[in-house]
Amino acid sequence: MSNATETPAPDILESFEKGVLTLTLNRPDRHNAFDDGLIAALQAGLKRAESDADVRVVLLTGAGASFCAGADLRWMKSKAHLGPAENAADALAMAGLFARLDGLPKPVVARVHGPAMGGGVGLAACADIVIAGPKAEFALSEVRLGMAPAVISPFVVRKIGPSRARDWFLTGDKVNAQAAYVGGLVQRLADSDEALDALVASTLQSLLRGAPGALAACKDLAKHAHVWERPEERTSQLIATLRASDEGQEGMRAFLERRPPNWIQ
Repeated sequence: MSNATETPAPDILESFEKGVLTLTLNRPDRHNAFDDGLIAALQAGLKRAESDADVRVVLLTGAGASFCAGADLRWMKSKAHLGPAENAADALAMAGLFARLDGLPKPVVARVHGPAMGGGVGLAACADIVIAGPKAEFALSEVRLGMAPAVISPFVVRKIGPSRARDWFLTGDKVNAQAAYVGGLVQRLADSDEALDALVASTLQSLLRGAPGALAACKDLAKHAHVWERPEERTSQLIATLRASDEGQEGMRAFLERRPPNWIQ
């Protein structure tokens, strides 16, 4: 019998192909629930995505039957001995993960093939496009554990609105993919696993047709344009900047010359 110590599987599996960085939550035995290791690994993957110019789009998915079950209850129980300051710092690390995902200047697609609970809903709320399969379901059941979906609440409320958030937060009930689509958490629905993969592939191809700088600008517009004071000044400055940029000039030339722009490989 070998005495060699097995190397534990990574908490996040990364793969890169044709501009798409796929980050797969890889704790299937725990339904991809968050613990310190998964939070740190996902933070690191997002940081690499942000700094690598070759990464154009991020695809977020989960190994096994679930997308993400939220926080690992065994991990949370192990934190019970922490003092108030340590507990706050621990929660802040998780909040920082959602803030980084939400603020990533590149499109994020979430492929939700199974249950997304608690923090898994938070991941979906921070993604730009959520594509759900027939086995996807969502729940914010923290209230049934004597807690609240605190760190993810700003992102969830922004995505589904305060009225629906009150329902989901207070009842903790499961919501199927169709209801999540109607509620605005899910943007695209697939009626089979095969259709889910096809829809993910076509969505990624659509995103890769956009210019990197323009995609970042569009994300910022969608998040902030409705709250800007004097938006006409900011939006007119933005379009003036974009059309004078190298990307803007290349895009217009490519259109007039009936060829793909140089960011399409």
